Amino acid sequence: MQIFKNLKQDLPASFVVFLVALPLCLGIALASGAPLFSGLIAGIVGGVVIGTASKSHLSVSGPAAGLVVIVLSAIDALGSYEAFILAVAISGVLQIILGFAKAGIIGLYFPTSVIRGMLAAIGLILILKQIPHLLGFDIDAFGEMEFFQADGENTITALGAAIEHVTFGSLIIGFICLFQLILWEQKIIKNSFLKSIPGGVVAVLLGVLLNYVYLWSAPDLFIGAEHMVQIPIFTSDSSLGDIFTWPDFSFLGNPQVYITAITLAIVASLETLLSVEAVDKLDPQKRHTPKSHELKAQGLGNLVSGLIGGLPITAVIVRSSANLDQGAKTKLSAILHGVWLILAVALFPQVMNKIPLASLAAILIVIGFKLTKPSLYKMQYKVGWGQFIPFVVTVLAILFTDLLIGIIIGLTTGIFYILRANYRLPYDIAEENRDGKTVLCLKLSENVSFLNKARLQSTLDGIKPNTHLIIDGSRTQAMDYDVADVINEFVDTSDERNIKVVVENLNPAMGGVVRA
Repeated sequence: MQIFKNLKQDLPASFVVFLVALPLCLGIALASGAPLFSGLIAGIVGGVVIGTASKSHLSVSGPAAGLVVIVLSAIDALGSYEAFILAVAISGVLQIILGFAKAGIIGLYFPTSVIRGMLAAIGLILILKQIPHLLGFDIDAFGEMEFFQADGENTITALGAAIEHVTFGSLIIGFICLFQLILWEQKIIKNSFLKSIPGGVVAVLLGVLLNYVYLWSAPDLFIGAEHMVQIPIFTSDSSLGDIFTWPDFSFLGNPQVYITAITLAIVASLETLLSVEAVDKLDPQKRHTPKSHELKAQGLGNLVSGLIGGLPITAVIVRSSANLDQGAKTKLSAILHGVWLILAVALFPQVMNKIPLASLAAILIVIGFKLTKPSLYKMQYKVGWGQFIPFVVTVLAILFTDLLIGIIIGLTTGIFYILRANYRLPYDIAEENRDGKTVLCLKLSENVSFLNKARLQSTLDGIKPNTHLIIDGSRTQAMDYDVADVINEFVDTSDERNIKVVVENLNPAMGGVVRA
């Protein structure tokens, strides 16, 4: 089958994505105030269901840190987790409807500067948020991404607390794994067998092995369960009710359920479209994901996740970046990472619970650095202020708030610069010599929209009396009626100001009709 053509690359990549996703699923569930297993359900559905239905080659879906605040407040407002997952299922239906309505086209309108700013910000957040885990300060949830934390601390104060409460066993493991990952990145290792093993897998195995070395030779350094992955363990006596949570359909008449569902559908869809667009830009093969189809796939995933007790799902940059970083070629990697999550929960939870969080933090720090390399900032600076300022604003806004608020601020800044550019460039105006007479010639651009109205109005108001003005539309292909009205009003009042106006080369069929 075609999907297995790149198994050699997709298989090892899927395992690293699984290792990254496992603690993130648990951490996001913990931060959301939801059952721990709900995060794992969302991760499994994001891999197997959405991975299968999606046409994205490299994006990986799962529970998203960007929805934590919404989930927390929604569970509190609804009064029960069973009511909340009903809203999740309904949000999935709404996303499917959005997909059929071709709403995915919105994803094509996000400015590149904002998308790159989002990637850079997430890279910085990964580094800052994972340093405490690298040092063995595991008080905060592993998947937390917001600047202001639920415990009243923030990213900066958490770093200070981590430095004061170092767990030396974790610190040693973290830095050894970080050094090993850098060696793998620099391709210093020449052994063909070692080179074939993904660096992330080696880091995890190294962390587990070092902790056993502590146990045998330096018990004081041995790190306990609070510094490791903690998958809920179910016994053979566990029923489906112990594992899954079912929606409470008696809440179907509650308006708050639908408010929550609409909120989740909109926010999850926007985050997905942003993430998919960002991953497409990182794809070495420059493939493009059908955005509206992706909304249908995400909707199906959220419908299934909600019906069996999982958290809401989006396409997620962290997992997707890990997938791309490990050389995945197709969506098989995303599907397989979901399969590994199933096997880990069902068959090997005790084994997975031996993995130190410091090892996983090292992996995420390396991924974060790749997302926020200094070369990215230099490249954006060279493009010009119109790209650099929205980029920097997006980075800082996400860094000091959260993903959703930061993106809104970044988009607002980006739109301001787009409007500013349109305001400045609707035409050229200069003096010309025609038939031995000096005239003022205003040459309109190819597309004159309502965004140019204010600029054009200001320029026409500034035309001095006794001027011979030619308004030349030879380049113009389209014009808004708002702009045509401005020109017509100027022509109508030009005699009062003793201004001679000639309008030439404007095609009446192009939109706005100007009286020549």
